[in-house]
Amino acid sequence: MDLPFMFYLLAGLLVVAGVAGVVLPALPGTPLVFLGLLLAAWADGFSRVGWPTLLALAALTALSFVIDLLATVLGAQRVGASRKALWGTFVGTVAGLFFMPLGLLLGPLIGALLGEYWHGRALGQATRVGLATWMGLLLGVALNLAVVVAMLGLFGFAWWL
Repeated sequence: MDLPFMFYLLAGLLVVAGVAGVVLPALPGTPLVFLGLLLAAWADGFSRVGWPTLLALAALTALSFVIDLLATVLGAQRVGASRKALWGTFVGTVAGLFFMPLGLLLGPLIGALLGEYWHGRALGQATRVGLATWMGLLLGVALNLAVVVAMLGLFGFAWWL
């Protein structure tokens, strides 16, 4: 195998891991996709994909960080979540990774609910906060998937034109 092929293979693996990372919170999804695309462009000597495209891909990667922060925080703040609920979401997400695939969906919800309940809220309010935080996370995943699709489309457009 020649060296450029190995770089393309590694780039493809990074992109696949990145796409998985958009759904699995343990992996930095969008940054991995960006690194894979950057590696593919580098392996080609930037002859097909140049710096303007790569800067646009970097901007989309930065946008994904904003989406992650805003989706979760706005979902939680909309119903008056406490800091304990946000920490509960984080802990629940990490714990949920050990109970895949159901834990991935229920971990953040249960974590936010327990965090809010620990904060001293009534069970009904804690449940609303848990659901709102969970919905924010799901919205963030959906928007980040859209960002990754846009990144792949932009890269493909630049590569083949």
